[in-house]
Amino acid sequence: MSQSKYTRRNFLQTSALGIAAVFVGSSFTRAFDFSDQPYFNLKPIGRSLELDGYYIWCSSPIWGEDGKVHLFYSRWKKEKGMGGWLIGSEICRAEANSPLEKFQHKEVILAPRGGEFWDATTCHNPLIKKVEDQYYLFFMGNSNGKTNTKRIGLATSKSLDGEWTRPDQPLLLPGKEGSWDDHCTTNPAFVKGNDGKYWLFYKSWNTEEYETQKGAVRGNRKYGLAKADSPIGPYKKVSENPVIDFSSLPNNAQLEDAFIWKENGKFHMVARDMGFYNHEYGLHLTTKNGLQWTKPEIAYLEMKHYIQESEPPKHLKRFGRLERPMILMSKDGKRPQFLFGATQGGMFETSTTFVFEILNG
Repeated sequence: MSQSKYTRRNFLQTSALGIAAVFVGSSFTRAFDFSDQPYFNLKPIGRSLELDGYYIWCSSPIWGEDGKVHLFYSRWKKEKGMGGWLIGSEICRAEANSPLEKFQHKEVILAPRGGEFWDATTCHNPLIKKVEDQYYLFFMGNSNGKTNTKRIGLATSKSLDGEWTRPDQPLLLPGKEGSWDDHCTTNPAFVKGNDGKYWLFYKSWNTEEYETQKGAVRGNRKYGLAKADSPIGPYKKVSENPVIDFSSLPNNAQLEDAFIWKENGKFHMVARDMGFYNHEYGLHLTTKNGLQWTKPEIAYLEMKHYIQESEPPKHLKRFGRLERPMILMSKDGKRPQFLFGATQGGMFETSTTFVFEILNG
């Protein structure tokens, strides 16, 4: 693919002992180093939601007005295999009295609608947020069981267990053909910015690169930013270029599954590493304006650093890493208190919600 179709970051590789990447025109504000001291000091709580006959993914927690923790998660039937998230995932709600306790499934919130709907074949990537007196459930749907129709949508409700208004149209569309984000919009991350606008970060990649690239991981996932005056939009992309882009690094480095929160005047991101260090760590970055981000540092390590479990069946090829990291803030909203994620394994040999307590500070 021609690099003229979208802007790539240039880098200078130095040091025979390792990579010290210096970016020219990069979104990163500092050069890289490779410290293995994780940002989060984590205490494992355990597999907090397991369902017989289902894979569980995308666990988004929120404190309810009832004092309980409500968990919005995605699930699909075990017989569909790990790839079933594309062809039959549904978004559900579970509850627990505390993040330290087991969650109990309560209801299905959004299921694939079939027919000609934009979310006909899957509903996935739930992210629950509250702004003033309204709950906002960001999610991803697709219409053909493939990645090229993934679109971010937004459902709304006055109550966590109330009626949800479901969108007839997606919230954010891909870019024009040939752009870095022409393939899809997915993995929504949402926060109110310091400019008074609502920031929606999204993952995407370029279709031609995805279709022509060879290897286990095709395409290069990047993050863009769109802003709106209201949580329901309309959202306008701030740039034709991504705000986070690892594509100049070796080994097709990239990231996904971003979650963003505000703390002490800065915006923080935790995301899954896809080749910056490896494919098992989490990454932590910060920004003040959503555009220029600090160098990625290790957010958390591979699962075997925290727990010891028996080797899983061969069909669980992603066993041993935490994906879809999401934060439950303290009730006053000032600090991250618990880290939720999805990981393969568990008593039903599928995937489950896993919870850590964050001991920082």
